[in-house]
Amino acid sequence: MRTLLFKSLIRPPLTERRPIATDSTINELASVLNRSAHRRLGRSLSIRAVDAGSCNGCELEMHALNNAFYDLERFGIRFVASPRHADVLLVTGPVTKNMCEAVQRTYDATPNPKWVVAVGDCAANGGCFAGSYAVVGGVSEILPIDLHIPGCPPPPIEILRGLLALLEGANSKARVLGG
Repeated sequence: MRTLLFKSLIRPPLTERRPIATDSTINELASVLNRSAHRRLGRSLSIRAVDAGSCNGCELEMHALNNAFYDLERFGIRFVASPRHADVLLVTGPVTKNMCEAVQRTYDATPNPKWVVAVGDCAANGGCFAGSYAVVGGVSEILPIDLHIPGCPPPPIEILRGLLALLEGANSKARVLGG
């Protein structure tokens, strides 16, 4: 432990590079998203995140939307704690057998109009967890999905683009972003 402490004092900090998207791109995208939400719903968009059994990679990218760089709250777009207040369910991970009923109950508790977005490759078809004895499959196995945002994990800017695509084409069938 002592050796590790001394090494950490000498070594420079490990930080990630800033996301590629510029501030103006994110501001414009989030503003368009908020205007779209107001046009479709008459109010801001409320999102409920549902982890159906993932490795948490997609959750980290999804929750980055609340950090100081993206800061969705400034545009009125917010994550909510209750499905009763949500417009969109962002589901991550393959649906495990233990989470199957919880995901279905969350969907049932969400008022209409509601949309389901499968975030990441695991939510689409089980990803690297497909075929496991503990996995039912992708989200579409138990819920009707409106949009799939591919990636392992998809970056926050793609999640924003996905939400915008969802609101702009809300009446169309389930689709894959970029596909």
